[in-house]
Amino acid sequence: MFLHFVGEEQSTLRVLTPFILYLIFSPLCLTGTVALSLSIAIDEPPRTPICAKEKMGTIEEDCMGESERREAFHENDRQLSVAQADSTPRLLLNRGHTSSAQIPRDGRVSPGSQGHDLRGARMLLVEQASLSQSRKTWRKKMDFLLSVIGYAVDLGNVWRFPYICYQNGGGAFLLPYLLMALFGGVPLFYMELALGQFHQSGCISIWKHICPIFKGIGFSICVIGLYIAFYYNTVMAWAMYYLLSSFQTTLPWATCFNTWNTANCTHLTPGNPNTSWTNGSTSPAEEFYIRHILQLHLSPGLHELGAVNWQLALCLLLIFTVVYFSIWKGVKTSGKVVWLTATLPYLVLLVLLIRGATLPGAWRGVVYYLKPDWWKLLSTTVWVDAAVQIFFSLGPGFGVLLALASYNPFHNNCYKDALLTSSINCLTSMLSGLVIFTVLGYMAEVRQQGVDAVARDIGPSLLFIICAEAIASMPAANFFAIIFFLMIITLGLDSTFAGLEGLITAMLDEYPQVLGRRREWVVLGLVCLCYLGALSTVCYGGAYIVKLLEEYATGPALIAVVFLEIAAVSWFYGTSRFCRDVQVMLGFLPGQFWRVCWRAICPCFLLFILGSFLASPLEIKLFGYLYPPWSAILGYIIGASPLICVPCYMVYYLLSTRGTFRQVSETPLKYTNPSLNGIHLFCEITLLSKFQL
Repeated sequence: MFLHFVGEEQSTLRVLTPFILYLIFSPLCLTGTVALSLSIAIDEPPRTPICAKEKMGTIEEDCMGESERREAFHENDRQLSVAQADSTPRLLLNRGHTSSAQIPRDGRVSPGSQGHDLRGARMLLVEQASLSQSRKTWRKKMDFLLSVIGYAVDLGNVWRFPYICYQNGGGAFLLPYLLMALFGGVPLFYMELALGQFHQSGCISIWKHICPIFKGIGFSICVIGLYIAFYYNTVMAWAMYYLLSSFQTTLPWATCFNTWNTANCTHLTPGNPNTSWTNGSTSPAEEFYIRHILQLHLSPGLHELGAVNWQLALCLLLIFTVVYFSIWKGVKTSGKVVWLTATLPYLVLLVLLIRGATLPGAWRGVVYYLKPDWWKLLSTTVWVDAAVQIFFSLGPGFGVLLALASYNPFHNNCYKDALLTSSINCLTSMLSGLVIFTVLGYMAEVRQQGVDAVARDIGPSLLFIICAEAIASMPAANFFAIIFFLMIITLGLDSTFAGLEGLITAMLDEYPQVLGRRREWVVLGLVCLCYLGALSTVCYGGAYIVKLLEEYATGPALIAVVFLEIAAVSWFYGTSRFCRDVQVMLGFLPGQFWRVCWRAICPCFLLFILGSFLASPLEIKLFGYLYPPWSAILGYIIGASPLICVPCYMVYYLLSTRGTFRQVSETPLKYTNPSLNGIHLFCEITLLSKFQL
């Protein structure tokens, strides 16, 4: 009876059901993410400034006003200039803005007074940094929120989440997805926003404030960001070609009478019994994408890419031109652009959802998407896919969240920002899945196949073949094609803005004397470098390069870098110290939930993902082409190249630091907490001297 109902003509219930299911699941997703986080995460007291009578030698902070803080700043600076005339090891604590009168003659500090001095030093250093450093900030709070949302909501929300969801139990997949978000993704997201906002630094220079020996993590993040820029923008170049082609009277992927079509091209239209779909059939959209856009038939494989496709090269140049003029002035310009690029996709998704719900067979796709299969939760693969999806969807570890948050006001509530933006990201994935599967249900109806046969493609093929074919068979096809591919471009542009901003901020903060006043030239040089690096992806065999970089450049390497990042922050810098930093900014301490996540759950979460990658060797295929064995070696070299930066910088740091390793690790011990040792000691000293003037 149910199957008979599905096969009937369109009815009112069939049209309304996608909206009913969306209204049911969306509040559950949002409420489950926000309410559970609020209930167990933190006991938030009333927000009060952290400036309560901390004595700092001759300086007493008592909720000072701006003028008093400036006077205290200049007085303390005068004391520092006097203290720096003394070359004894006491200078270590003098740099921490502890008065030399408080240090005994033997250079030792009593344990009771030391913690008091360190807390006060941290507080005053923050106040001094806010006075001495001039850094651009967001024009409005919404500029920052839209930039973060635009970065987190990218093409993966549209082409990856729907496929992963239906493949792993449909509606049942939401349970592991939300659990992985709450215990893994959101804590990492929150941590990076807090780090960037507190230290006001990019992904390289921030490590001199946290733990200098781990500074190689910042360089690793930059290398990964370059790899992503080399291939990610090519996908937008494909979408740009589709967008320009959509202005023709007849969509070029709607017919089989073009020069690139083959004898296997089969054009199906709803209600046409004269044509049938066979295993050897190819759609006009598939041949347009493979033989006209990519032109893969002109390349024998990865070993011979062929010439550059000049049409795609021009589309790629247009994309990078838009990117340059959107970010060349920093957050002042990009903050304005994201009002369009971050909001337009939601408007288009809503329009496509309404149109898709009225298509024949849309109900079949929605049921296939959301029908729960609870038994699949017993499979480890489902939990691995949930962890991988939420990790790459929220995007910690790319240096972007650090950069974007570094332009916030110091006391901005990044805690609420983290919960809000991560919840919107999850809801957008759900909404995208509904849109995609109404289209897949319609295509299954047209081809007289099961939804699983139509939904076998993942990645760009889902957008550029299946969705393009469905749009071509709709009334007003040109209009829907224009808004659909415009949505794809804007989704990609937001992520590109944020990704390149992460690289630019890292370079400008690390080399302020050389690059600080040359931002426009730095951006131009970086955009030119990314364009030249991306030219290999617009060759006839460029899609093979895109697939290779997608699989190896952002997989285990990125996860390993994020693991090192959270290990350095939680275990070396110290979770307690990091929580006190958050208290200085927000007026309250993070709760035990966040502390446990940062210390234990998040590292285990990352190791779980990393182990799943390493346990299952990759076998890459693209449109029937099986990558040769040597491509795996090339891929591992690409994946390992960012990680080399971490040990190389550690060796450089140890060799360039004055004195022997034993002297460096033991000498400051009598001026700091005796429980500290080794590399952790470097972090404590660096914290005290991080805002030297």
